[in-house]
Order: sequence, then C-alpha cells, then structure tokens
Amino acid sequence: MSSIKNEPDSLVVPTKPQSNKARLAFYLAVITSFLHLYFNLVATWPDNYISAIHFMLFGSFLLLTVPLNSGRWTWVAHVIDVGLCVSLVLSCGYLVLYSDALAARNYEFATADWLASITATLVALELVRRSMGWFIPVMIMLAMSYVLFLGQYIDGIFHFAGLSAETILFRNYFDDGLFGPIAKISWTFVFMFILFGSFLVQAGTGDFIIRLSNALVGRMVGGQGLVAVVSSGMMGSVSGSAIANTAATGVITIPLMKKAGFPAKFAAAVEAGASTGGQLIPPIMGAGVFVMASYTQIPYLTIIAAAFMPAILYFASIAIFVRIQAKRLGIKPSEHAEQLSAWQELKAGWHHLLPILLLVALMVYGFTPTYAVSIATLSVYLFSLVSRTPMGYSKVLAALASATENSAKTAVLLVTIGVLINCISISSLGVTFSLMINEWAGSNLMLLLVLIALASLIVGMGLPVTASYIVLATLSAPALYGLISQSALVEVIVNGQLNDTANMMMQMMAPSLSEIYNLPTTSANEVMTILAGLPPEAIEIIRSNQFDASHLAMMLLSAHMIIFWLSQDSNVTPPVCLVAFTAAGIAKTPPMATGVEAWKTAKALYIVPLLFAYTPFIGGTHVEVMQIFFTALIGIYALVAAIYGYAESQLKPLIRGVIAIAGVSLVWPHQMYYLDIGAAMMVISLIATQVWTARTARV
Repeated sequence: MSSIKNEPDSLVVPTKPQSNKARLAFYLAVITSFLHLYFNLVATWPDNYISAIHFMLFGSFLLLTVPLNSGRWTWVAHVIDVGLCVSLVLSCGYLVLYSDALAARNYEFATADWLASITATLVALELVRRSMGWFIPVMIMLAMSYVLFLGQYIDGIFHFAGLSAETILFRNYFDDGLFGPIAKISWTFVFMFILFGSFLVQAGTGDFIIRLSNALVGRMVGGQGLVAVVSSGMMGSVSGSAIANTAATGVITIPLMKKAGFPAKFAAAVEAGASTGGQLIPPIMGAGVFVMASYTQIPYLTIIAAAFMPAILYFASIAIFVRIQAKRLGIKPSEHAEQLSAWQELKAGWHHLLPILLLVALMVYGFTPTYAVSIATLSVYLFSLVSRTPMGYSKVLAALASATENSAKTAVLLVTIGVLINCISISSLGVTFSLMINEWAGSNLMLLLVLIALASLIVGMGLPVTASYIVLATLSAPALYGLISQSALVEVIVNGQLNDTANMMMQMMAPSLSEIYNLPTTSANEVMTILAGLPPEAIEIIRSNQFDASHLAMMLLSAHMIIFWLSQDSNVTPPVCLVAFTAAGIAKTPPMATGVEAWKTAKALYIVPLLFAYTPFIGGTHVEVMQIFFTALIGIYALVAAIYGYAESQLKPLIRGVIAIAGVSLVWPHQMYYLDIGAAMMVISLIATQVWTARTARV
C-alpha cells in the first residue's frame, strides 16, 4: 500500500540559516529542474543516458529528503543512506560511461555489468519502498521471480519456462527496463508538465483561477461548491497531480464550502472528485493525453477533441451533486458586493492564460509536447513581467525546487515500474492476462469492463494515476483491443482483401451470413469468430459497409480512454484513496467516511466508460455526441435526485423510485431511443413542475 509517512518538507528558498542537508536538497532540486529543461530543449544524448541521469538526480533527492527511519541507530541510517547514494551514482554513471563496452564484448556480461545492474535494481526497489511502501517492490520482485524461475512451477496458461538471470538483468538495465520508454515518459511528459504547473502556481495562476471561478459561478446556487468544481478542474489539468491539486486549491475551497453550510465531509468529497477530474479535462489532462498519444500513436488533437465532452459531463455530474445538496440544505447563493465580475477578473489576470494558450498553439502548430511545454514554462516568467506581481528571483527558484519535490516520488516510481512492464513484456504475461479475462468475460463486454475496473482499483491502491494507467494498459488493453483487432479483420473481409492464409481457412460456405453482414462469401466459423464480442456500434458499421481506418483508431482510443478513466477511480475509492484522504485532512473529517462520500460523488468515473464502450461517445458525429451527452446528463441528475430524495424540492417516495428508474434507463447504454426520449421528458417535466411550484409559492 502507498505510504504517507516520511513526506519531505516543502522546499523553500533558503533566506535564513538552514541545515546543510536542507540546503543541499534545495539546490539539488533547482539543478534537477534546470537539467530537465536542457534535456527537453537542447540535449541530443541517447534516451537511456538521460533516463539514467534522471533516476540518479531524483533518487539522490529522495535519499536526502526521505532518510531511513532507524530510531536510535541514527549513525547507521546515515551510513546506509550515504552508501545507497554512492551506489546510485556509480550504477547510473556506469550505464552512461560503459554501456558501449558491453556491445564490444558481444553482450557477454563482465563482473562490472553484474554489479551495476544488480545495484541499480536494488536501489530502485529500496527508493520506492521508502517513499511509497512495500506494495510495489513486492509486486516487482514477484514479477522478476516469475520470469526467472517461478513460472516454470506454475501449470496452465501462466506456465513460463524462465529466462537466465543475465538475460533479465540485461533487459532491466541496458534495454527497456529501468531506463526504457517508461523512464522517458517520466523525464519528458510527466516532469515537464509538473514543472509547468509549478511555475503557474508561483506566478499566481492558481489564485487567479479561483478568483475567476468565483466570479463565474460564485453567485449561483451552491456557488461555493461550484467554485471548487471549476477551479480544481482548471488547475488540476496543468498540475499533473490530483493530490497536489487538492492540497493547493482545497485549503481555499473546502473552508469556503464549510462556511456556506455544506457538511465538511461533502466539501472534502467535492474537492477530491473535482481534483481527480482535472486529469481528464483537455488540453493537458495532467500529461495523461501525451502518454496516451505515445501508447496509441493517435494524434494529440484527435485525443483532446474526443476527450472534451466526456470531461465536461464528469464535472457537470459533480456540479449536480453540489446544486442538489445546496437546495436540500437551503444554502443560498453568496452575495459579494465588492466582488469583481468575470470580465474584470479576466482583464486583470489575462496574462495568466497566455502560457496555456501558447502551449496549445505550439502543439497545434506541430511542436512536440515536451518542446512546447518547455517553451511555455519559460513564457510563464516572461508573461509575469507584464503583471503587477512579476516573478522575482525567489519565486523562480521556488518553482524549480517545488517541481522536483512534487515529482520525485512519481519519477522514481515510473523508472522502477519499467522493470515490472519489462517483465510483463518478455514473459507475455500481459497477453496471457488479457486472454484470461477474455475467457472469464466470455465475450461479454460488460463483464470485461467490470473485471478491468476491479483490476484498476487493486493496482491503483499502490500506484499514482499515470503509473496505474501504464500498468493497466499493458495488462488489459490487449483484451479490449481484441475487439478492435476483430474489427480490423472484418474490414479486410468487407473489402475482399483476403490473403492466402485466410483463403485456406474457408471451407464451409455461409451465404446467409454473407447477406446479413454484407460480407464476401466465407466460412460460418470464420464469420462467427470475427463477430463474437463486437459492440453493437461495430456491428452496425459492418452492416453498412462503412468501416475504415478512422473507425479502427476511434475504437482503439475508446479502449484506452476506458482504461484511463477507470485508472482514476482509486483516487476516490476506499480502502486506499489518497486524494480523498488529503481532502479529509484539510476538512478535518474521518478519512474512510470521506472516501465513501467522494466515491459516491465521482460516480461518473464508472458511467462514462460505459458510454465509451457501448455508444459512439468517442468518434461519433457531433449530433451523436451531443445526444449522448445530454441524455447522460439528465440521467445523472435523476440518479443524484433519487439518492438524496431531492431535486428542486423534496421528492415523494413513489416519485423518487420512478425517477431512479428513469435515471438508470438514461445512463444505461442501449439502442432504444424512444425510451430515452420518454425518460428524459419525464425528468425534465418533474424539474419544470418543481421550479414552477417554487416560484408560485414565493409569489
């Protein structure tokens, strides 16, 4: 499980005497951020060299800020920490200086290779254990044991003959393990967007977003809660961390909600849910969009265009909770006579939005995400110079230091997770796992989604969202992508582009199936194999003979978007929900009870993936997307009203049951559009009747 002990103290500019250790940690953090700007803007070094330096810098920082807790034996702990730091530097430096020598020896391990690879792996495991607990190191050690020897003692589909220790260490150290693609994601997308967020915070963008949100929605019903929804969503997208966003905005929004009359537990739940949603909303999505683009090879603009309306639906669902709770508790809109209008706030703080607009413009123009965010980060300082509060020397240093501090644990974790992903890859464990859950699901897409949701919850207990998505995508994306692969084969058959192997498979003729699915004549077994498990919209595409590469890309994006959304649920789902626990700490409420409330508030994390799987919410026409959006929005409103027994006014028990059934009908994917229209009109009529009755009563 993740550990919340031994958190490093926040780094600040050392304006007064501090310990030598604190000073060293601060300046190491600043140098680390400067070097990463250089790596992403200028450097042309090999990726694995940069990854090794990245690990060395962040590992050293963690050893300084999260020392070994030894009780009385302090001097022993210091010796161990120094020894680990030296081992870390030597093992990472060896890769940079001597990896070419291994190729010259025809990849035969020398003693130094053994020592360096073993040392790097052990130090990585210790750093993750120290900063995040035993869960992840144990999982990685089990994976390595499976590849080394354990797999040969397991019968059935998980049997694996095993690989030599030399092969495993080579793959983990010199190839795609510690310093492979996952480490590159860490020092490019993840760190650079955390750095960007740190500069925005120091430039005052967080305060501006809260003021603007207050001006936009503060005077509405439940306005104090809506401020948390809007501000946390906007800031969460660029901060790169739901926990950091909760800590940054929650200290303002949670007391405001409590003061207005919202229960403390509900206030914390709203902040946790909104901060989690910050990872879902374009244009940045907490850097998740760039990881997804790297995995799927789908363009950035395509992903953010598809992700926009689902993200709006998620935040609208939390806003519905806030509004109905405010109505139920009789919380009136806040009145601030001295408050500036949204336009006035925008005129006063327009420069805060320029770096974000520049970032999007650079990526639209064709720059790589890492280069674009590097330029945008530098622009934060330049644009601040035209404001009333320009960033000074101390704020620049604080931004550089806080970026390293905020990303240290994630950076070390992602480097170490590379070992787990590598073990899954070389043992084909991901494919085996996908085949297994496919077999369990029995071609039932709903059951497959439930299994993936359970896996995401278990994996997410020990991993932050980005790492959780990476692991889940490795394990379960092939299962979802299996449906897409079947669709690709259907496309081949539809177009009559059958190769010799496919022609050899055709033995029995099935004219009836050919007519039904508009396919060339082929075997019944072949057609049924292809069509088994396809979602309804895929069948409809095949029927109309309109399947093309764009549909394939959208199905692939739907699969990854399902996994990405479900990977967020561990933030707000007990027993381990660190975002909800962070909010509970600010609200001073019981952590587990707050987690349950946050889980209830963030229900759209489960509803929207259903829409991804069964409807064209991803990749559909504008009319289809908007129809799905409004249908689901009305359905969520109905479900929340049924939960609280309150819409615009109190609901009678019979009406409460009817509206619950209508809500389920609206959010449950099906092709019965007349049923949706009837249920939606019933909910809208109820709301209109209650609003009219309330206005009449006031008159």
